[in-house]
Amino acid sequence: MISLPDFKEKQILFIITEDVDINKIKFFNDNICFVKNNKIENQISFYKIFAIFIVGDCSLTTVFIKNCKKYGISIFLMNKNFLTYCGLSAVAEGNYLVRSKQYMFDNQRKLIYSKKLIHNKIENQIFLLENINSAKINILKQLQFKIEDVNNFKELLGIEGVASKNFFKEYFYELDWYRRLPRAKIDPINLLMDIGYTFLFNFVDGIICLYGLDTYIGFYHKLFFQRKSLTCDLIEPFRCIIDKQILKSYHLHQIDYKDFKKEKGSYFLYNKERDKYLEIFSEAIMDKKEEIFCYVRDYYYSLMNDSEFPIFKIN
Repeated sequence: MISLPDFKEKQILFIITEDVDINKIKFFNDNICFVKNNKIENQISFYKIFAIFIVGDCSLTTVFIKNCKKYGISIFLMNKNFLTYCGLSAVAEGNYLVRSKQYMFDNQRKLIYSKKLIHNKIENQIFLLENINSAKINILKQLQFKIEDVNNFKELLGIEGVASKNFFKEYFYELDWYRRLPRAKIDPINLLMDIGYTFLFNFVDGIICLYGLDTYIGFYHKLFFQRKSLTCDLIEPFRCIIDKQILKSYHLHQIDYKDFKKEKGSYFLYNKERDKYLEIFSEAIMDKKEEIFCYVRDYYYSLMNDSEFPIFKIN
């Protein structure tokens, strides 16, 4: 397992295959090097990389994969619309103690953890609404207050759904908000949410794997075939990072609707504009990387030592 001081030095590396010939990426003296005209144009130490996101089609050599495994680097392969279709996570294998704790979870403890999780998520939504002087803060506070008396997951799901619906409608009012439709890409903002949440998901998933947790065994999201339910759980308090960044980028005029193209009812980004949004979301996530790391670490300790469930505050 990696320590916080070591993790502080870690960075995310994005490789756009249309911009970089992956066959020109070489390995030399513990560095990953980008070669152009037989000369090293840029390089970064393997020790400073936490995860590599490869966008577009390419061929990976066994040497590349072997080095990533050696240095504990997770690889995420994404298509041109930033949908992750394969992940090779650095895993702390054989941590049977924490997994046995996960498998012994009873419904009562799952509900307790879930209530704390959603309370934290709504708390961050309230904070963002306070920043725009929203009149709907009291609605979310009332919903948050009801969590304490929740007796089952169905009630909790209902509270979360109503809170998110009110939050999105108010927070993205300036952006002509319609509604949240994951993966439908019905408008540029939903597309940007999908992109930002996907990066966030993979980043959190990579940290979870470092602790040897079973990412498919969650407590709020139920077991479902090939769904990483624990990762789905633990990203919930952090979604506000992406929400905040989208509105911030809109106010800074970084989001340009001319960047987006519509085809068959769905929006996607032009090739030349993808890098801009990659940078926007990666910087937002890396700005909170220490908090995300500590949250996952503390969740691990809460399992192993029955300590307090972690809290993340966006402020």
